[in-house]
Amino acid sequence: QNSLSFCSSRDYSAPVSFISAGMRKAAAEELSDEDSGDNEKPVKQEEIPKEFVPKKLKTGGNFKPSQKGFVGGSKSFVDFGSWERHTKGIGQKLLQKMGYVPGRGLGKNAQGIINPIEAKQRKGKGAVGAYGSERTPQSLQDFPVVDSEEEAEEEFQKELSQWRKDPNGGKKKPKYSYKTVEELKAKGRINKQLTAPQKELSQVKVIDMTGREQKVYYSYSQISHKHNIPDDSPQQPLGKDSKPQGFALPELEHNLQLLIDITEQEIIQSDRQLQYERDMVVNLSHEIQKMAEVLSHEEKAISNLSKVLDMVEECERRMQPGCENPLTLDECAKIFETLQDKYYEEYRMSDRVDLAVAIVYPLMKEYFKNWDPLKDCTYGTEIIAKWKSLLENDQLLSHSGQDLSTDAFHRLMWEIWMPYVRNIVARWQPRNCGSMVDFLDSWVNVVPVWILDNILDQLIFPKLQKEVESWNPLTDTVPIHSWIHPWLPLMQARLEPLYSPIRNKLANALQKWHPSDSSAKLILQPWKDVFTPGSWEAFMVKNIVPKLGMCLNELIINPHQQHMDAFYWVIDWEGMISVSSLVGLLEKHFFPKWLQVLCSWLSNSPNYEEITKWYLGWKSMFSDQVLAHPSIKDKFNEALDIMNRAVSSSVGGYMQPGARENIAYLTHTERRKDFQYEAMQERREAENMAQRGIGAAAGSVPMNFKDLIQTKAEEHNIVFMPIIGKRHEGKHLYTFGRIVIYIDRGVVFVQGEKTWVPTSLQSLIDMAK
Repeated sequence: QNSLSFCSSRDYSAPVSFISAGMRKAAAEELSDEDSGDNEKPVKQEEIPKEFVPKKLKTGGNFKPSQKGFVGGSKSFVDFGSWERHTKGIGQKLLQKMGYVPGRGLGKNAQGIINPIEAKQRKGKGAVGAYGSERTPQSLQDFPVVDSEEEAEEEFQKELSQWRKDPNGGKKKPKYSYKTVEELKAKGRINKQLTAPQKELSQVKVIDMTGREQKVYYSYSQISHKHNIPDDSPQQPLGKDSKPQGFALPELEHNLQLLIDITEQEIIQSDRQLQYERDMVVNLSHEIQKMAEVLSHEEKAISNLSKVLDMVEECERRMQPGCENPLTLDECAKIFETLQDKYYEEYRMSDRVDLAVAIVYPLMKEYFKNWDPLKDCTYGTEIIAKWKSLLENDQLLSHSGQDLSTDAFHRLMWEIWMPYVRNIVARWQPRNCGSMVDFLDSWVNVVPVWILDNILDQLIFPKLQKEVESWNPLTDTVPIHSWIHPWLPLMQARLEPLYSPIRNKLANALQKWHPSDSSAKLILQPWKDVFTPGSWEAFMVKNIVPKLGMCLNELIINPHQQHMDAFYWVIDWEGMISVSSLVGLLEKHFFPKWLQVLCSWLSNSPNYEEITKWYLGWKSMFSDQVLAHPSIKDKFNEALDIMNRAVSSSVGGYMQPGARENIAYLTHTERRKDFQYEAMQERREAENMAQRGIGAAAGSVPMNFKDLIQTKAEEHNIVFMPIIGKRHEGKHLYTFGRIVIYIDRGVVFVQGEKTWVPTSLQSLIDMAK
């Protein structure tokens, strides 16, 4: 029954309490521990011995092997590892092999703990740390380092003690500091440099509620002095050894402190105001000096302006009609020069446009009243050049969009000088260009650029264009270049729109022209350097070259009775048409007939001396430039080959004595002349290059034969570039114009029909052209 009643009275739904660590004690021991625990106090940090205070963890040298076990029941080290008697004891053997000594801690320096971790039971059911530190004496001995939580607790207790009453029951005496007025001034200057917003903050009412009573401050700075105010806490009961206080008046002390602080602020503000006033005095003195300088400058300017005004009024007085001493243009220029030299600032700042309009313009009209530009083209250039330096603005004006209101000289030229030019150009005949060209040449450095452009574009060019449209090259006796070319230095590219109608009219006039008429060359020759090279060549090929080809077709080659007129007519155009066009004419219309006559003559038992003279005579009819062309050389070399074959093939027949030797000598001589001419040309070009290279950079001088070829190609506008990916016998291939070449040891090889032929540089240039 007792057992049943015991079981029924026990409540199994109640929470179970566990012990954190250690061994379960007997009931009697627990009761005795509880009784003793009530009388225990929590271990404070102050009670820890000094040898446990170091912050660093101490090594095993601090641990003693004689330390006892934990509360749950200690065992001697004699029984350490006694359970191994039932095993092989491998754990104990391994520890001893690694240097373990029973009774000491683990680790290199035996710094490990010896006894197991102890457990400490809390008094109640509160949270961790609710009942103070839970460290055991064993943990304090093994780990003397103070925990961060304990440090925080210590700081908290220290701050809390500041708010508690002094256990001795006495009051701390307030510490007062006494300052002189000079110290307060220095403090205000150094530490309290308040700006305008900070001054406002210094007068803010602050309510301090951090203490037991509400306190009112009139600046934030007073908060820093609140520790100087005596403590107003109620008196503590006096101890036996404490002396009795007299009396405490915290309100009076507080009010006195407020008055002191207010007075301190007033002293600082007064000192600051005094310093401000002194600075203001210095600034005002500087302002007085500046204003005095400005006043003297203004007085000087007023004096100068009054003198300038007197001079201008004098000019106006002398310009009135009926004045005894009327003002002339030269005297007016001298007055303006005086204004510019002596009163430069006033002259530049004044409105020169209005001044010139009022004074100079009437005098200028009177000066140019009877002027005829075509008769006296230099009249007035000196006086206008002088007025240009006096009236023209310093800044450069653009050529278009002139602002005449800002520049007196440009307005003067446009309104006074320009009407005379318009009148004279309207009555001017374009074919009488000499006087007009001389007039504009003499004024080109005086007249503004945009006015000169206006004259040439709006006045001169329309007259020339209208005259070109009415020009007829067949009926007009005056050649057109005589009245167009004098305008080239002045108008230059402006005349290009006239060239196209001129070429069309000349082309129409040449439709019925015959090469025997030499007047066409006289008309066309002045235009060769005026037209662009492309347009000139196209005009020649279209209108002249076909006529010359017809003339060569009509030429009859007769060694016994030769008429050379037609040949002379063609050769006379050599400087007018290009060498390539002339060579094309000769290859097509002359050399086939000439070689045919030579072959027929050689087949009829000729006199080789006459053939030699005939060959040399025809060759002397061509200029060196034509003879240097590769095609012409080939034709004459072909004639020599024909003569050599004729001499060598007539074996057994009648042969003129010495004919073979004469022909061989002629061939050798001609070939040697060709090589000499080529060598001379190359040497002459090398000398020209050397002369051009004097003073030039060393990098621009050709260093090898390829650079020389490239330089020549650039001079003659021929494209010279390598062919990518193509070689011949390991040598790079290049394009020289339309010719494929390669260079081998300073020799140029040109691609022929079957083989590569060596050639000279001049021959290569001629072939490329």
